[in-house]
Amino acid sequence: MIAIPAVDLREGACVQLVGGEYADERIRLEDPIGVAREWARLGFRRLHVVDLDAALSRGSNAEVIRDLLRERLAEVQVGGGLRSTDAVRDMLDDGARFAIVGTRALEDLDWLADLAHAYPGEIIVAADVRERKITTQGWQRTLPRDVIDVVEELNALPLAALLVTAVHREGQLQGSDLPLMEDVVEAAGCPVFAAGGVGSIADLRALQDRGVAGAVIGMALYTGAIDPRYIVDEFAT
Repeated sequence: MIAIPAVDLREGACVQLVGGEYADERIRLEDPIGVAREWARLGFRRLHVVDLDAALSRGSNAEVIRDLLRERLAEVQVGGGLRSTDAVRDMLDDGARFAIVGTRALEDLDWLADLAHAYPGEIIVAADVRERKITTQGWQRTLPRDVIDVVEELNALPLAALLVTAVHREGQLQGSDLPLMEDVVEAAGCPVFAAGGVGSIADLRALQDRGVAGAVIGMALYTGAIDPRYIVDEFAT
């Protein structure tokens, strides 16, 4: 299993939110590229970069993302507001290793199918989940669909991975939603990445034991709850 630091962008800064609530911003660092450099210096091989402003159609951090990609610090998976084929293509052309699509992908499965076949192995679908229901539009809309039903619909597509974020655990350092992740891994036909709630090395090991291929870590790294030096080697691949 690979550990992936989160670099969430808002108004040009690197931030961490609690519980998926934009009003509850707990961490703000004004130099996101410096943050990314530090994660790469410590040995992390992949970064998870999300434009939170674009996700809510409140702005864009595209220039920051382009600057970060130009540095070629690590493999980068980028998401947030990628709701057109052109936007995905541009992000991949700019140097992203993977493009993360969420809202439109989950609301327009025909578009997702065309996208996945155009870019096989380069698309990660982000399924943000609150109490087993899919949320879209930057966590503002809840779809009346169980996550497992959605996962099963995606299995025929040549996706790079499925990223499941337990929004109800996001930023709270209270542990992952292990029953959710275990069920998703069992149902999915592609690698599963987990996010939300990771607060300790034990949480990472529990995810690994359940077959999760990667874990996105945010608050735990930024608050020092997890020492990055202790996880880089154990969760490098």
